This record gives sequence, structure tokens and C-alpha cells, in this order.
Amino acid sequence: MRIRVLAAAAAALVSVVAVPGVAAANPASAPVQALSQKVLNVTYQVQQTGYWCGPAAVRIALSARGVLRSQATLASQLGTTTNGTDWIGQVTRVLSGAVGWYETKEMPNDPPTQAQRDLLWRDIVLNINNNYPIVANIVAPANNHPPGYPNYTIYHYFTVIGYDDVAKTVYIADPANFGGYQKYWLTFNQLATLIPPKGYSA
Repeated sequence: MRIRVLAAAAAALVSVVAVPGVAAANPASAPVQALSQKVLNVTYQVQQTGYWCGPAAVRIALSARGVLRSQATLASQLGTTTNGTDWIGQVTRVLSGAVGWYETKEMPNDPPTQAQRDLLWRDIVLNINNNYPIVANIVAPANNHPPGYPNYTIYHYFTVIGYDDVAKTVYIADPANFGGYQKYWLTFNQLATLIPPKGYSA
């Protein structure tokens, strides 16, 4: 089952694309206080086509802010085709246009650097504490799968809707519904290996 295909040029991008006004509101140097555990309330939907994981993940994220749009509407806004949603920046553009806040974070290094891992955890805590889910673009090879995934490489989008600071785990709302797994806990370490060389909207 193909979830999405990444445009070849997108993999070369390494910069952080900031939404105007967002970076100033949550500078990378500012301390972020993690709670022991926090999970956001969202409206879950299974993706309605094999290539609408991006629209479905965005819909789940927006639902935490009380914004409910159809997957078809979001697919049109994202520019999603039968090949999927090409780049995480398209996701950021739609999220930011709807609720502000979001910026694109690239993770080009595989494995990620410690600085990239630290930023990812900080972004998860900051976003979840402020009721903004994260949409992550992942590549899951057969030897590094979330629960229920079929035994081949999956290119996909899912939504991070919670974290546990003690266990260092993250709570995922996964629109693919592989094996019936709609929401599940994933170790932060595994998430950090799934995102490269793609990125996330936070």
C-alpha cells in the first residue's frame, strides 16, 4: 500500500522554514517545561484514500483547535495528488493558514544529530502543552515499523498528539489504521529514527 511519494528535490532541503511571527513567539533557546504526561483531545479519522495520509493527519491536527475540514478540502489545499503530499512544507502552509503557530522543521540527517533530537523533543513538548499537535512525515522501513504496519517501506504522515516525559514516549494518531492501530504509544527514540530524512510541522 503506497501512502505517498516524496518529490526528489524535497529531500535536499535542510533549512528550517519559519512562519512569520512564529519563531519570535517560541524561540529555540527558550526553556520548555514538560509535564509528566499530556494527551490532546482530537477528532480521529482514517484516511479516505491510500494517498490522503497528509490530509487526514492535518485534519486530526486541526481538530484539536476546533477546526474541522473534510479530507477532500484539505487534499485540495495541500495540493495532494495520487502520488501523495510531496513535502512537509505544504502541510505547514495549510496548518499555519488555518491556526497560525506552525513552522517547518527538516531532519535531513539519518540518523539525526543530537541537536535535531533535542529540538524534536522540545517541539513536541511545546506544541502539546499549547494544544497544537505535530504532523510528522515519516519513512518506516520494514525493520523499523510502528505497530501493525505491513512488511515493506512505508512513506507516510501521522499526527503526534501527546507525550509522556517520564517514559519518553509519544502518542500517535495514525490515519492509516494499519492492523487496526489508530492511536498508540511510540518511543521517542523510534520517532526520531522514523522522521529522517523528511521533516515535521510544529
